[in-house]
Amino acid sequence: MMRQFELVERVKAYDPAADEVAINRAYVFSMKAHGSQLRASGDPYFSHPIEVAGILAEMKLDAASIITALLHDTVEDTVATLDDIERLFGPDIAKLVDGVTKLSRLELQSDQTKQAENFRKLVLAMSEDIRVLLVKLADRLHNMRTLHFLKDEERRRRIARETMEIYAPLAERIGMQEMKDELEDLAFAELHPEARASIMARLAFLREKGEGLAERIMDELQETLTGGGLAAEVSGREKTPYSVWRKMQQKNVGFEQLSDIMAFRVVVDTVEQCYQALGVVHSRYPVVPGRFKDYISTPKPNNYRSLHTGVIGPERQRIEMQIRTRDMHEVAELGVAAHWVYKQGAPRTEGRQYRWLRELLDILEHAPDPQEFLEHTKLEMFQDQVFCFTPKGDLIALPRGATPVDFAYAVHSVIGDTCVGAKINGRLAPLRTQLANGDQVEVITSKAQTPSPTWERFVVTGKARARIRRFIRTQQRQQYLDLGKAILQKAFRHEGHDLTEKALDEVLKTFNCASVEDLFVAVGEGLATGREVVHAIHPPRPDAKPAKVVRLATARSKKASENAVPIRGLIPGMALHFAGCCHPLPGDRIVGIVTTGKGVTIHTIDCDALANFADTPERWLDVAWTSKGDGEIGHVGRINVTLGNEPGSLGSLTTVIGKQAGNITNLKITNRSIDFFEILVDIEVKDVKHLTNIIAALRATPVINSVERSRG
Repeated sequence: MMRQFELVERVKAYDPAADEVAINRAYVFSMKAHGSQLRASGDPYFSHPIEVAGILAEMKLDAASIITALLHDTVEDTVATLDDIERLFGPDIAKLVDGVTKLSRLELQSDQTKQAENFRKLVLAMSEDIRVLLVKLADRLHNMRTLHFLKDEERRRRIARETMEIYAPLAERIGMQEMKDELEDLAFAELHPEARASIMARLAFLREKGEGLAERIMDELQETLTGGGLAAEVSGREKTPYSVWRKMQQKNVGFEQLSDIMAFRVVVDTVEQCYQALGVVHSRYPVVPGRFKDYISTPKPNNYRSLHTGVIGPERQRIEMQIRTRDMHEVAELGVAAHWVYKQGAPRTEGRQYRWLRELLDILEHAPDPQEFLEHTKLEMFQDQVFCFTPKGDLIALPRGATPVDFAYAVHSVIGDTCVGAKINGRLAPLRTQLANGDQVEVITSKAQTPSPTWERFVVTGKARARIRRFIRTQQRQQYLDLGKAILQKAFRHEGHDLTEKALDEVLKTFNCASVEDLFVAVGEGLATGREVVHAIHPPRPDAKPAKVVRLATARSKKASENAVPIRGLIPGMALHFAGCCHPLPGDRIVGIVTTGKGVTIHTIDCDALANFADTPERWLDVAWTSKGDGEIGHVGRINVTLGNEPGSLGSLTTVIGKQAGNITNLKITNRSIDFFEILVDIEVKDVKHLTNIIAALRATPVINSVERSRG
């Protein structure tokens, strides 16, 4: 365990102006506060904050961070309070300690919920001061180094999983490569001990077999660069077992097929010399195609800058090389800690490497609960990146697999919400197209557009998914509320009663609802029926006759009744669904069937499937099209076509539909004979009249034998 004077000397070595008195006071305060507490290893608990402070001292952090490390567990694990810390060390230290301390003593439902809630608080704390994250990462690193002392295997695995999924990606996001590598490898040792042992054995075998090979390669590279007039430092580093294992998983190859177990680094003085060194290496050795990456002109989101290349190098060995300046090397190893600015005042929280933090805060605002926030955040911390450009040349970094919708949300939330299309490199492309490195993306927007529920199936960024889900939730609730209100009005009228909010208030507990609005939503969602609510308020008399099924097919006039629920403007796929059996269109006479947990399914009035609901009259809902919004949403009509089996007949079919402004969304041949084809065609149309015009035009086409609207 590091002694008091050793810690002070280590800090004073890189920061002579550090507050020695405050560090000494924090050391003594923490030692007294933790007293005789012991860790799982049997060591005094006080050894933990000392080691955390030592890790931060190696990173050359300011005195405030070192003091925070010494005190970070006192509020949680001892009788000390934040008031004590503020009184003795000032408000800034108290705020940092408060940020690092796990504040929650809530009765949370599960470990996952607890983990999600703690992470949510960590993001809020580190958004105010990034030092909170640095202390937290050092705390986690020391805990991982001593993880093997815990006897509970399940707890060890949970901590290792959390480290792999959250803390290692966070370390990478702020550019702390060495810490990220060690965190990953320690977690890997716990989660996959056999795989790690196997890789370690293979690496040891290769080291023994190729004894001196790495040194010979470095010597030859050094000579080559010196011959090119460059004063460069060449070093080699063996990849960690986890990075080897991950590459085997990603590329689906065996250990023998991996040729880049060693990575060689060239460090020079200036950016110009980086490109000069690259030229010298490429002119001497054959280049491996597809392995060159320029992270100097296009830095990674964490501000990592280097040239990466692969060559068939000395002794015909395929090697990976990184070329960078000394400043770049320091940033690559220590990340945000390499360019510390607290000595000049306020922390720097702007710039490219902090953009992701602002995006996490945006997700935090739109996620309804900690677990969903954690899910979206894991999406946000992808390691593989693609770099795309706006039409003005601004760089947008996205996870691999991102689409124009992810790009639109990365530019601005409003642009994402109103996105209707995209041009990739000047050509219109579907919104689900996966973007590639270097793509220029122009987003086309419309004020009338809203996020589509289908987008959630293909977006990959947490920010996009959180915004889409939030929109769906709010729209869905409003639509369920409107439907529920209409269902209850119909049910009360049918039973001869008036609907009043006061009456509904009396039965809220019966249906486990907190408010009348919640009750409307539950009814709209099909979790409760209108008849159940009416009978809860007005119990039926024992001699009452059962209600007769209302045959809407005969009871309704062509004109929609005044109390019918208007469905135009509702977004299909939320509280409203169009039946696949009859494909109702605007202009059809329709009826709604309430389905538990799904809302309302719309059928045509003559649909055969309605016979299945004859015994449940409470599920029938009077619905009507409204003139508002005609033509805004395309509806799918289905037709059965019998077509002559001759050249050009299918072309004639599609040409006629196109000329009538119909858009074919699906086409399936259901039967084929020598003379005829029977085809099922789905066509996007405005209304029944539009579909009728298409059917009439098809019937007038010589090669078409018959056309009927499909009813099943």
